[in-house]
Amino acid sequence: MVDVKETALYAPVKDWLEARGFEVKAEVGAADVVAVRGDEDPVVVELKLGFSLTLLQQAVTRQAVTDWVYVAVPRWKGRAGYKTFKANIGLCRRLGLGVLSVRLDDNAVEVHADPGPFQPRKSKLRKGRLLSTFARLEGDPNIGGTQGARVTVYRQDAVKCATFLEANGASRGRDVAEGAGVARATTVMRDNHYGWFEKVEKGVYMLSENGASALAEAAE
Repeated sequence: MVDVKETALYAPVKDWLEARGFEVKAEVGAADVVAVRGDEDPVVVELKLGFSLTLLQQAVTRQAVTDWVYVAVPRWKGRAGYKTFKANIGLCRRLGLGVLSVRLDDNAVEVHADPGPFQPRKSKLRKGRLLSTFARLEGDPNIGGTQGARVTVYRQDAVKCATFLEANGASRGRDVAEGAGVARATTVMRDNHYGWFEKVEKGVYMLSENGASALAEAAE
């Protein structure tokens, strides 16, 4: 966004507020924009060229004055921009902040969220999946915060299947499931996500060279 300044957001936001009956002034105390209408609580808008921690901190600080606090930023560009913008709307909702976007080519203002209390919706399905994964993950094989490869339940199941095949040779899926203790053994070997298995015939699999190498590396 070349040569665009925060001041470019002020006129569109002011026009939008005045169209709703507010008297609007800029740079009142520490606030970028303050709007007053009769005896109602004032509306405060913080202007920035993009979402940032500073913007959110400023906006949250203004909540000590009024519940009606908005952040205003230029409208996003492209799919990636929209995805990021949408995620920031969710964050602002959790903070009780309103969100405005300004389309700078025609100064149109769009409301994406109004200020207000937020009550997160809990998902029993997601909670169940989280706890199920926790229970099935053996030990604590990962380091919290890592950006590298993670050891998942699926990977642990694949290792068990590979280890069984290494010891027993080509085997039927049901035998691997029983011997390795992996109920979905046939699916794991058929999908062959890591390239560790080879299909011998219908329902029968053997360890591939990649699988043998992976087990050797793990042992080291």
